[in-house]
Amino acid sequence: MTVRGFTLVEVLVALAIVAAALLASVRAVGEMANSSRELELRLLADMSAQNRIAEARAARQFLPIGSREFACPQGKIEFVCREEIKATPNTLFRRIEVRVYVGADESHHYAEVIGILGNETGS
Repeated sequence: MTVRGFTLVEVLVALAIVAAALLASVRAVGEMANSSRELELRLLADMSAQNRIAEARAARQFLPIGSREFACPQGKIEFVCREEIKATPNTLFRRIEVRVYVGADESHHYAEVIGILGNETGS
């Protein structure tokens, strides 16, 4: 009577293959979690920048040329917005650029929105 089965080497090879597959799966899930967080930050940062431009338009402000920095939180995330107001060839318009960073880290902005504001008073 012959007993058929797997040898120890075959079992170890099979376990190594399963371990490699599981490791790849865990790594893929980790990368998906990181990219999901990055996407969430970019979406909320874009909302902060869009809100600032909408706020300036709603207030009908003709902003002076220059730059400023201010807090622009979204939910529990403490964003910092940097706003630059620039002149345009037409003196009745201003270009507004809003960049959004997380905290004091200025090495990477999560959103940049550019808009045009008009001088509705005409002066």
